Amino acid sequence: MAEKTYNVLFLCTGNSARSIMAEAILNRLGTGRFKAYSAGSHPKGEIHPRAVAVLEKSGFLTDGFRSKSWDEFARPGTPPLDFVFTVCDDAAKEQCPYWPGQPMTAHWGQPDPAATEGTEVEKHLAFADAFRMLYNRISIFTALPMKSLDMLSLQRRLDEIGKANTVEEKA
Repeated sequence: MAEKTYNVLFLCTGNSARSIMAEAILNRLGTGRFKAYSAGSHPKGEIHPRAVAVLEKSGFLTDGFRSKSWDEFARPGTPPLDFVFTVCDDAAKEQCPYWPGQPMTAHWGQPDPAATEGTEVEKHLAFADAFRMLYNRISIFTALPMKSLDMLSLQRRLDEIGKANTVEEKA
Protein backbone atom coordinates (compact mmCIF):
# COMPACT_ATOMS: atom_id res chain seq x y z
CA MET A 1 0.00 0.00 0.00
CA ALA A 2 1.33 3.42 -0.96
CA GLU A 3 2.24 5.82 1.81
CA LYS A 4 0.13 8.97 2.13
CA THR A 5 1.51 12.12 0.54
CA TYR A 6 1.09 15.05 2.96
CA ASN A 7 0.27 18.51 1.59
CA VAL A 8 2.19 21.29 3.37
CA LEU A 9 1.72 25.05 3.01
CA PHE A 10 4.43 27.48 4.13
CA LEU A 11 3.16 30.99 4.84
CA CYS A 12 4.91 34.32 5.03
CA THR A 13 3.69 37.84 4.48
CA GLY A 14 5.41 38.54 1.13
CA ASN A 15 5.97 34.99 -0.19
CA SER A 16 9.24 36.12 -1.73
CA ALA A 17 12.01 34.45 0.31
CA ARG A 18 11.54 32.23 3.39
CA SER A 19 8.34 30.49 2.33
CA ILE A 20 9.68 29.96 -1.20
CA MET A 21 12.91 28.44 0.14
CA ALA A 22 10.90 26.21 2.49
CA GLU A 23 8.73 25.00 -0.40
CA ALA A 24 11.82 24.12 -2.45
CA ILE A 25 13.55 22.35 0.44
CA LEU A 26 10.55 20.23 1.44
CA ASN A 27 9.78 19.24 -2.13
CA ARG A 28 13.34 17.89 -2.38
CA LEU A 29 13.74 16.32 1.06
CA GLY A 30 10.20 15.00 1.19
CA THR A 31 9.91 13.63 -2.35
CA GLY A 32 7.12 11.07 -2.44
CA ARG A 33 6.00 11.76 1.14
CA PHE A 34 5.28 15.49 1.05
CA LYS A 35 4.08 18.05 -1.48
CA ALA A 36 4.99 21.59 -0.46
CA TYR A 37 3.40 24.87 -1.43
CA SER A 38 4.00 28.45 -0.35
CA ALA A 39 1.94 31.62 -0.20
CA GLY A 40 1.71 35.02 1.43
CA SER A 41 -0.90 37.19 3.07
CA HIS A 42 0.37 40.18 1.05
CA PRO A 43 2.49 38.64 -1.73
CA LYS A 44 5.18 40.84 -3.23
CA GLY A 45 4.53 39.48 -6.71
CA GLU A 46 8.10 38.36 -7.30
CA ILE A 47 10.70 36.09 -5.76
CA HIS A 48 13.59 37.88 -4.05
CA PRO A 49 16.71 37.54 -6.24
CA ARG A 50 18.85 36.57 -3.23
CA ALA A 51 16.47 33.71 -2.40
CA VAL A 52 16.80 32.49 -5.98
CA ALA A 53 20.60 32.77 -5.76
CA VAL A 54 20.82 30.76 -2.51
CA LEU A 55 18.54 28.05 -3.90
CA GLU A 56 20.47 27.80 -7.16
CA LYS A 57 23.82 27.74 -5.36
CA SER A 58 22.47 24.81 -3.33
CA GLY A 59 21.49 22.94 -6.50
CA PHE A 60 17.75 23.67 -6.51
CA LEU A 61 15.82 24.40 -9.67
CA THR A 62 13.95 27.67 -9.33
CA ASP A 63 11.68 27.56 -12.37
CA GLY A 64 7.99 27.64 -11.60
CA PHE A 65 8.15 29.51 -8.30
CA ARG A 66 5.91 32.54 -8.02
CA SER A 67 4.78 34.86 -5.25
CA LYS A 68 1.10 34.17 -4.63
CA SER A 69 -1.71 34.89 -2.19
CA TRP A 70 -2.75 32.44 0.48
CA ASP A 71 -6.31 32.89 -0.85
CA GLU A 72 -5.39 30.45 -3.64
CA PHE A 73 -5.25 27.66 -1.05
CA ALA A 74 -8.53 28.51 0.67
CA ARG A 75 -10.64 27.99 -2.46
CA PRO A 76 -12.78 24.93 -3.10
CA GLY A 77 -11.00 22.31 -5.16
CA THR A 78 -7.52 23.02 -3.80
CA PRO A 79 -5.55 20.13 -2.34
CA PRO A 80 -6.58 19.46 1.27
CA LEU A 81 -3.77 20.64 3.50
CA ASP A 82 -2.27 18.43 6.19
CA PHE A 83 0.11 21.04 7.63
CA VAL A 84 0.38 24.83 7.54
CA PHE A 85 3.56 26.45 8.86
CA THR A 86 4.11 30.17 9.28
CA VAL A 87 7.75 31.14 8.81
CA CYS A 88 7.45 34.83 9.70
CA ASP A 89 6.07 36.51 12.78
CA ASP A 90 3.79 38.87 10.86
CA ALA A 91 1.92 36.06 9.08
CA ALA A 92 1.58 34.18 12.38
CA LYS A 93 -0.29 37.16 13.89
CA GLU A 94 -2.72 37.54 10.99
CA GLN A 95 -6.15 36.00 10.76
CA CYS A 96 -5.68 33.10 8.34
CA PRO A 97 -8.38 31.93 5.96
CA TYR A 98 -10.15 28.64 6.52
CA TRP A 99 -7.93 25.88 5.17
CA PRO A 100 -9.60 22.87 3.53
CA GLY A 101 -8.55 19.66 5.26
CA GLN A 102 -8.28 21.09 8.81
CA PRO A 103 -4.48 21.03 8.82
CA MET A 104 -2.18 20.95 11.81
CA THR A 105 -0.42 24.28 12.24
CA ALA A 106 2.81 25.50 13.80
CA HIS A 107 4.89 28.65 13.82
CA TRP A 108 8.46 28.23 12.58
CA GLY A 109 9.38 31.91 12.64
CA GLN A 110 12.76 33.25 11.75
CA PRO A 111 14.24 36.63 10.84
CA ASP A 112 13.40 38.09 7.44
CA PRO A 113 16.59 38.01 5.37
CA ALA A 114 15.10 40.56 2.95
CA ALA A 115 14.96 43.11 5.79
CA THR A 116 18.69 42.82 6.46
CA GLU A 117 20.60 46.05 6.09
CA GLY A 118 24.33 46.29 5.70
CA THR A 119 26.97 45.17 3.27
CA GLU A 120 26.38 42.80 0.36
CA VAL A 121 28.15 40.09 2.36
CA GLU A 122 25.86 40.63 5.37
CA LYS A 123 22.79 40.44 3.15
CA HIS A 124 24.05 37.27 1.49
CA LEU A 125 24.77 35.72 4.89
CA ALA A 126 21.24 36.55 6.08
CA PHE A 127 19.74 34.56 3.19
CA ALA A 128 22.21 31.70 3.64
CA ASP A 129 21.37 31.55 7.35
CA ALA A 130 17.62 31.53 6.63
CA PHE A 131 18.13 28.70 4.16
CA ARG A 132 20.21 26.73 6.69
CA MET A 133 17.64 27.14 9.45
CA LEU A 134 14.78 26.10 7.17
CA TYR A 135 16.78 23.15 5.89
CA ASN A 136 17.47 21.98 9.45
CA ARG A 137 13.85 22.31 10.56
CA ILE A 138 12.49 20.61 7.45
CA SER A 139 15.03 17.79 7.82
CA ILE A 140 13.72 17.15 11.33
CA PHE A 141 10.13 17.34 10.09
CA THR A 142 10.66 14.84 7.26
CA ALA A 143 12.27 12.39 9.72
CA LEU A 144 9.19 12.28 11.98
CA PRO A 145 7.47 8.88 12.11
CA MET A 146 4.09 10.27 10.98
CA LYS A 147 2.20 6.99 11.18
CA SER A 148 3.27 6.23 14.74
CA LEU A 149 2.57 9.64 16.30
CA ASP A 150 -0.82 10.54 17.74
CA MET A 151 -2.14 14.05 17.00
CA LEU A 152 -1.06 15.51 20.35
CA SER A 153 2.46 14.10 20.08
CA LEU A 154 2.76 15.29 16.50
CA GLN A 155 1.62 18.81 17.42
CA ARG A 156 4.17 18.93 20.24
CA ARG A 157 6.94 17.85 17.85
CA LEU A 158 5.89 20.47 15.27
CA ASP A 159 6.02 23.18 17.93
CA GLU A 160 9.45 21.96 19.08
CA ILE A 161 10.77 22.15 15.52
CA GLY A 162 9.71 25.81 15.43
CA LYS A 163 11.90 26.45 18.45
CA ALA A 164 14.94 24.69 16.95
CA ASN A 165 18.01 26.90 16.56
CA THR A 166 16.72 29.52 19.00
CA VAL A 167 19.83 29.12 21.15
CA GLU A 168 22.04 29.80 18.13
CA GLU A 169 19.91 32.82 17.17
CA LYS A 170 20.28 34.44 20.59
CA ALA A 171 23.99 33.67 20.98
